[in-house]
Parts: sequence; C-alpha cells; structure tokens
Amino acid sequence: MIQYHPFWKTLKDSTETTYTLIHKYHISSATIDKLRNNKPLNTTTLNDLCRILHCKLEEVAEYVPSESDQFL
Repeated sequence: MIQYHPFWKTLKDSTETTYTLIHKYHISSATIDKLRNNKPLNTTTLNDLCRILHCKLEEVAEYVPSESDQFL
C-alpha cells in the first residue's frame, strides 16, 4: 500500500501549506483529501508535489506492505 505520511512531514518542514498548495499551485482539495486518506494519486501529481516542495519522491510517499494489497 502506498502511504503519504512522509508528505505531511515534508509539508510541515517547508514554507508551504495546504492553503498555498490549493490557491497558489492549484492542487485540488480532492488531491489533498486523497493524501490525507492514502488514496491513489497519479504520477503527474506526485511529480508536481516534488517540484513544489523541492523534495524526492520518498519524501512524499512510501510503500508499506499490507495484507489488503491485491494479489498479483
């Protein structure tokens, strides 16, 4: 399962807020909700967040094995 717990720490350590993400960078409130609830995001959105926050992908998302993962 992909989790976005690192995003919240990275955001807190940055000069940005959810308000600036939404109003300055036009990240939708639905995307913020997806981040809060560990819902799927597309790679373009992850790329945008990394560019805005000047960080690496692992500072936004992490993979955590889960029993609820879909079997391949």
